[in-house]
Amino acid sequence: MLNGKRVILGITGGIAAYKISFLIRMLKKQGAEVKCILTPAAKDFVSPLTLATLSGEPVYHYFWNREDGRWTNHVDLGIWADLMIVAPLTANTLSKMAQGNADNLLMATYLSAKCPVIVAPAMDLDMYAHPTTAENLNRLENHGIQIIPAEEGFLASGLEGKGRMAEPSTIFERVEDHFALSASLKNQTILITAGPTYESIDPVRFIGNYSSGKMGFALAEIALQRGAEVILISGPTQCQLHHDRLKRIDVNSTLEMYEAVHHHFEKCTGGIFAAAVSDYRPATKAEQKIEKSEKTLQIDLVKNPDILASIGESKSKNQWLIGFALETEKPEVHARKKLQKKNLDAIVLNTLQDAGAGFGHDTNKITVLDKDNNSHNFELTSKREAAKNIFNFLTDRFV
Repeated sequence: MLNGKRVILGITGGIAAYKISFLIRMLKKQGAEVKCILTPAAKDFVSPLTLATLSGEPVYHYFWNREDGRWTNHVDLGIWADLMIVAPLTANTLSKMAQGNADNLLMATYLSAKCPVIVAPAMDLDMYAHPTTAENLNRLENHGIQIIPAEEGFLASGLEGKGRMAEPSTIFERVEDHFALSASLKNQTILITAGPTYESIDPVRFIGNYSSGKMGFALAEIALQRGAEVILISGPTQCQLHHDRLKRIDVNSTLEMYEAVHHHFEKCTGGIFAAAVSDYRPATKAEQKIEKSEKTLQIDLVKNPDILASIGESKSKNQWLIGFALETEKPEVHARKKLQKKNLDAIVLNTLQDAGAGFGHDTNKITVLDKDNNSHNFELTSKREAAKNIFNFLTDRFV
């Protein structure tokens, strides 16, 4: 699994840095290439010579070599890696990562990295328990960084509690899991819809909804991380996502999304339809802006085609299909009706009855209902974690 994988190991100035030698040995034994980057303070805790000997590579710690004047290209380092690990992650470097501070080579490389990042925090128990630490870790998680929580035990201060860096064996297992997951959707082409659709009333007004597109984009991000080719069909949104295996198609109206979905779904392994599609559109669109005159304005609406139901009718027996249902009353009853009526393999239910779920939030609380009448409940999490839960469910059943 690790043979030929390129790993950057970022080491910061914490006492747990001495354990990193063991992690390097584990990675190298499994065939990984390892390059180490030290913060200036890390050299007080671990020898660059030791790390260079174990990794078989030069150790980087300055932007430029003071002996020969050569510059260390942090961009090349960031592009080189398949995975970046920061361990131990001190409170100081955590804060810099959360804020985007680039005052040393490790931070500049982190900001240039194109690969996934795993961090293993290590600090004294009061520092780890401080609200600022929790906020910074939450910010990293929202940026897509994988966090290996600190463990409980004896600390360098002489106190006992939570703050110890996870053991090298635990970090190594997470690395193995990461690369296993990164190949779990290889050879899959997945169509994902995201965001709202806008139905024009006139050149300046539309009928729409409050969908931000965050859930659909989180699903696309996780699918890409796990090796899939992704076709992302998105309504109007501020969300951004870039990847070599991503084909993004921007649409505005339901009819445009309908056409794009039907054009691309035939070549896909399956689809996750997270877009909040407008059920109705104005019967006609005014060519000019409708001027305000009367106290009331009547707009005739016509029903849009049901994109998900139409794909449910046409999908092959080898394709899987997952829909979304946002409900406000009798949520599970209505979701199961949609599951059956639209010929879905599963449906993801969220309800406005749950705080933090639904439109506009960075969090979601979901229940996955499948066609075998099973129900899988998940607690309130970030939308990225919700996306991971959905793909874990999907991989267990369809892939």
